[in-house]
Amino acid sequence: LAQPVTPDLLVSPSSQDGDLGSECPEDRGNWTGRLDFLLSCIGYCVGLGNVWRFPYRAYTNGGGAFLVPYFIMLAICGIPIFFMELSLGQFSSLGPLAVWKISPLFKGVGMGTILIVSLVAIYYNMIIAYVLFYLFASLTSDLPWQHCGNWWNTELCLDHHVIKAGNNTLPVNISNTVSPSEEYWSRYVLHIQGSSGIGDPGRIRWNLCLCLLLSWTIVYLCILKGVKSSGKVVYFTATFPYLILVMLLIRGVTLEGAWKGIQFYLTPQFDHLLSSKVWIEAALQIFYSLGVGFGGLLTFASYNTFHQNIYRDTFIVTLGNAITSILAGFAIFSVLGYMSQELGVPVNQVAKAGPGLAFVVYPQAMTMLPLSPFWSFLFFFMLLTLGLDSQFAFMETIVTAVTDEFPYYLRPKKASFSAVICIALFLMGLILTTEGGMYWLVLLDDYSAGFGLMVVVITTCLVVTRVYGMKRFCRDIHMMLGFKPGPYFRACWMVLSPATMMALLVYNIVKYQPSEYGNYRFPTWAEVLGILMGVLSCLMIPMGMVVAVLQEEGTLWEVGVQQASRPAMDWGPSLEENRTGVYVASLAGSQSPKPLMVHMRKYGGITSYENTAIEVDREMEEEEDDESM
Repeated sequence: LAQPVTPDLLVSPSSQDGDLGSECPEDRGNWTGRLDFLLSCIGYCVGLGNVWRFPYRAYTNGGGAFLVPYFIMLAICGIPIFFMELSLGQFSSLGPLAVWKISPLFKGVGMGTILIVSLVAIYYNMIIAYVLFYLFASLTSDLPWQHCGNWWNTELCLDHHVIKAGNNTLPVNISNTVSPSEEYWSRYVLHIQGSSGIGDPGRIRWNLCLCLLLSWTIVYLCILKGVKSSGKVVYFTATFPYLILVMLLIRGVTLEGAWKGIQFYLTPQFDHLLSSKVWIEAALQIFYSLGVGFGGLLTFASYNTFHQNIYRDTFIVTLGNAITSILAGFAIFSVLGYMSQELGVPVNQVAKAGPGLAFVVYPQAMTMLPLSPFWSFLFFFMLLTLGLDSQFAFMETIVTAVTDEFPYYLRPKKASFSAVICIALFLMGLILTTEGGMYWLVLLDDYSAGFGLMVVVITTCLVVTRVYGMKRFCRDIHMMLGFKPGPYFRACWMVLSPATMMALLVYNIVKYQPSEYGNYRFPTWAEVLGILMGVLSCLMIPMGMVVAVLQEEGTLWEVGVQQASRPAMDWGPSLEENRTGVYVASLAGSQSPKPLMVHMRKYGGITSYENTAIEVDREMEEEEDDESM
């Protein structure tokens, strides 16, 4: 005899297979600790740029006055875009490719993101390899870049210890000399004299190649189990840099002449605020420092539970990132002030940005301190931890994006797939380990995440607010967090953020300058190659549109475009108990009260989230009535 079938809604939780109230999709994985997500975001945003770009940008753009446009730009396009990316990821529990179920016509935006992140991951890990090289070089009693007289030094090398030991009353002309640290970097680490330019890479530097292999091995071991492993590693890599930064800060401000550097860093020059360049520089710093558009934020949020308070997390991470940048400025410029006093030159002659600061100026400053190998090791260990968690994010973004597209094939083999990606990117990065590798690194740095990234972010913002609809997006956030975004967020998403980024894009195109490294100017073919890197990520958008329209049924172009721009049938929260309102009907076999009943079984009554779901349903019914009338 057939057994009587108990209606699904009447089954008790204990008699069911699995836990219907579970917040976590088991097959995809989720953060395992409460702070995993927050620390991962902090580690991702607080990177090398906070140490080697922000302080220099502040000093060249009005000192303390630069903080005014910096925080205004943070409010206009930093915080709102950050919150938008987290909301998209958490609501859908999908990576940067699959999230475009929100509007399949624009899936090319996700493809452009993956291309950009892949190019950045190649050269970013090379920078980590340089840091590892210096880290190992610091494990000596006498730093190798401390004195002249080594085989790699030239006649132009001038040791600051010689200047100090000499008669200080006699002025020393250092304009045509080179510091030992600069020759160590260019002639020993890079061995750049073995290459005549970007078209002549020269031989592979095997010590750099081994450092690159080690950095990829570290990254792979940390992302081996996805967010379950990287989420634990960031407890160290996201917090330890702060300890070292505070140590460097205390040591820096206690040095003689430190105040001269800090004064140089923070003296406000308010006349700079009338220059449009300063505002653009502030927006660029925010844009790249927070890592919006790279897919990392969206990927991390996609591993959250549905009701995680990302609104609070947005402000913690963005403001924490800004404060870290300012603190790093004190740590850097206090040491540069001491260095300028030791050398008897103005601060602006020793201040540099980027690799020049990390691998030339700061290491030189370390040689002037007592226990110089110890401070050098600490500085490079801080750079290593700052760089690694940003690299974790890039790799997690690529792996998550592809595995979400092919979940049945790749999710069970995620560790193997991660290994394949790491090996492929390592092999592509081998050209960076050659004698002319620095030229290729500069080309990748200048073009891989330039205007292409801005186009991706602008398109994302416009699609979410215009194509998907601001009302619908705010309703999704309401369903997820229990409240709707206020007028500030809506105004930024609709007008202020896209307009600011458009201005950035136009400025970048109008003020375009060819790449250069020191006195070396890149040939035309290299410039064209760089521009093509940026254009290719933009071309992914129209290519994705063509593919999406061709996949739609219907003969008319207009019909195909309209159908492809609408959200896919399975767009919405990944777990059935979170699908309320319009999203209930989009799951086969779903019944309207079911999500509510699941929550009632779990919590023993109606919760605030069920009240939110009821409100959303009521709003939708009212809107449908208005439309029918």
